[in-house]
Amino acid sequence: MSRRDDPARYKDIPGNQTANTPGVNESDIAKLKMDQLRERAKELGVPGGSRMRKQQLVDAVSDASAGRGPAGRGVAAPEAPAKKSGKGKGAEKGGGVRRGPESSRSLQYSQEIRSPGQEPDRPGRSLVTTSHEVIKQWAEERGATPATVEGTSHDDHLGVLRFDFPGYGGGGRLRHVSWDEWFHTFDERGLNFIYQETKTDGTQSNFFRLEHPRREDA
Repeated sequence: MSRRDDPARYKDIPGNQTANTPGVNESDIAKLKMDQLRERAKELGVPGGSRMRKQQLVDAVSDASAGRGPAGRGVAAPEAPAKKSGKGKGAEKGGGVRRGPESSRSLQYSQEIRSPGQEPDRPGRSLVTTSHEVIKQWAEERGATPATVEGTSHDDHLGVLRFDFPGYGGGGRLRHVSWDEWFHTFDERGLNFIYQETKTDGTQSNFFRLEHPRREDA
């Protein structure tokens, strides 16, 4: 799975994937060329359409066609930039997304997950959370162990955070750590956990990415 948004995630899903929007067919929108998508975005008043990648345009045009903003997909509307002090600490208590002045557009169009019982609105959906429960459950369902990349630590602080998945081995560069250490570092750095539950075909996905609202190394 690419670390970029999947431009073809609607390709194998027929018809309209957005509930209560009978006039919007996302499969048809996804088939449009980039110049057609940008023109449609311009007609619908979608801001920043010229800078979006294809899947972001598909989502934005679908939302605008249905008369909704990005929040209609289960994603919180953009907030004021987070203050640097505190680094977004406390967001994990409710699973809320940490935002900053340079939050990526993929974050804006990811569905926010706040609890383990919350379901993606469709297969292959890009998701985001800061909930410890959600992250731990996701990893344990895949047999993954919290880890850090050897050689990236500094002083007594963990380096780059990763998961060690069964059968992958991490090239001998991963060192296992406790969940307490992993989450302490995750929260201290004010990170977001962007991930998938399944691929577009419904099979389990191991895709995840850690993102800092100010784009520091995760």
